[in-house]
Amino acid sequence: MVTREDGLSENVVASVERNALLNALRHDGKAEVGAVMSKVIGEYPELRASAKEVARAVEERVKEVNAMTVENLRALLRERYPEADVAPREREEGRVGLPPLPNVKGALAFRLPPEPSGFMHIGHGMAFMINSVYAEKYDGKLWLRFEDTNPRKVETRYYESFREGSRWLGIKWDYEKSVSSDLEILYEYGQTLLSEGNAYACGCDEAKVKKLRFSGTACEHREQSFEKNLEIWNGMISKKYGEGEYVIRLRGDMTSLDYSLRDPNIFRVIEHPHPLTGSRYSVWPTYDFEVVVEDELCKITHVLRSSEFHLALQELMRGFLSFRPVTVLQFSRFNFKGTPVSKRLLRPLVEKKLVSGWDDPRMPTVEGVKRRGILPESIKQFTLQVGYTKTEHEYDWSLLFAVNRKLLDPLSKRLMFVPDPIALHVKDAPSKRARIPYHPEKDLGSRTIQTSGFFFVPKRDALAAKAGTVLRLIELYNVQVLGKKTNLITAQFHSEEVIHDTPKIQWVTDLKTKLKVLEPGPLYNEDGSVNRKSLVTTKGLVEESFSDLKMGQIIQFMRYGFCRVDARDTCVLAHR
Repeated sequence: MVTREDGLSENVVASVERNALLNALRHDGKAEVGAVMSKVIGEYPELRASAKEVARAVEERVKEVNAMTVENLRALLRERYPEADVAPREREEGRVGLPPLPNVKGALAFRLPPEPSGFMHIGHGMAFMINSVYAEKYDGKLWLRFEDTNPRKVETRYYESFREGSRWLGIKWDYEKSVSSDLEILYEYGQTLLSEGNAYACGCDEAKVKKLRFSGTACEHREQSFEKNLEIWNGMISKKYGEGEYVIRLRGDMTSLDYSLRDPNIFRVIEHPHPLTGSRYSVWPTYDFEVVVEDELCKITHVLRSSEFHLALQELMRGFLSFRPVTVLQFSRFNFKGTPVSKRLLRPLVEKKLVSGWDDPRMPTVEGVKRRGILPESIKQFTLQVGYTKTEHEYDWSLLFAVNRKLLDPLSKRLMFVPDPIALHVKDAPSKRARIPYHPEKDLGSRTIQTSGFFFVPKRDALAAKAGTVLRLIELYNVQVLGKKTNLITAQFHSEEVIHDTPKIQWVTDLKTKLKVLEPGPLYNEDGSVNRKSLVTTKGLVEESFSDLKMGQIIQFMRYGFCRVDARDTCVLAHR
């Protein structure tokens, strides 16, 4: 990848230009620096640390774009970024439901193509869900295909993460394979490109390649004979050449404005054992090459994927290899406010122990989201509601929580948890066995609690009540506050009938259990800094029936929120 003097890669530079053009066309030919900057950072969150360099690049390009006519802006956008979407934004920057697919005659096939280099996250899940829904709608076949051609990155546990995560989401696939099992076939297609003059072996060092690619200049290896290219290729396969000595490059267009077409690498030597193939192979294909071949082998008809991939490059290789066309629909990544899905931003949090692990309930991994108490059906419904769009968008977690709350409400038992408790003594309180249903409308059972006039209630609510205030102990009776001390509230029994507009508070008796609730928040602040207060622990007391709950069960603590049982003494707050 070419890098400029200011350290920005070719992809970032392209993002700056593309977003400047789009923003200008949406605002009568005048782009705004702040808006363009926001879009670029949204696509590349890791650039927050290089904000000054990005800002300078944005300012330069916006100045140039704003000097152009609207007609020229449109022409430039069509020429360089034909896939870009200039249409007005749809509701919530997406489409409600999934639109019909084009080219649906005949047998259809879709694919879920994870790289097993990290744990499955909610962005993967939503993209997978789109493919799964379409496969079901059009009676197509669905592949789970592991793009595992960088042995330095892949690990066995990551394969299983995607399998388990997809199963949890209710996604069913028809076929499964790992690309690493097809290396011999990929080698054949690589040699075909060499033999037809569409690829060549290059021995330039990385720095030289970057410099020549940036200037659009071909290196001396580009015109060497097929015999020489074949000799080097066979030497790479036989492990005669080590890592970094030679690569195989596609013969693209060194003068193209699309830098991905400037003779990209398609094979390289990686001397590292692979979790599935061991040390048998050392020549590995790049993603753009292998995905073109694999889509042909799997007879994929429709590719639905995020828009950071090189569409023009893959189409060029399809043409070289005389493969049938594939319908490609690209959409922006599914980003959530304060919670990046980029491994580059998440891995340091794990390594520095700023989170407990990849399944921390603050993490966007499927395990993290599951541990928090988000239902798989909620993710599916949310995905269908927002649809997909090419316009970069950052969703607020509250939108997903609203869907989850609606699904949880009729299913979740109501229990009482008292955060930061204070003792309450009720004078003249009747001895009462209270039968309290677990749900006000659904038949989820009930429990009986023996009361005698001594309770624990939330300190914040109790201390806020003035002397003489009448409070309703939920599902029990009314009490009138008499006095307050640091560790004790005294009250008088008032009445049993429900009094309209009386403030209600939850309570527990002496038969209680200590409980802590983990309250997850955004991992990153709006300025891009790590949120050091992203996890709050609230300690309190919970009623005795909590011990009857199952691990992983999701319940609602009245006047507190929906929580998932994480351990015998711990819950995780899903949301209010």
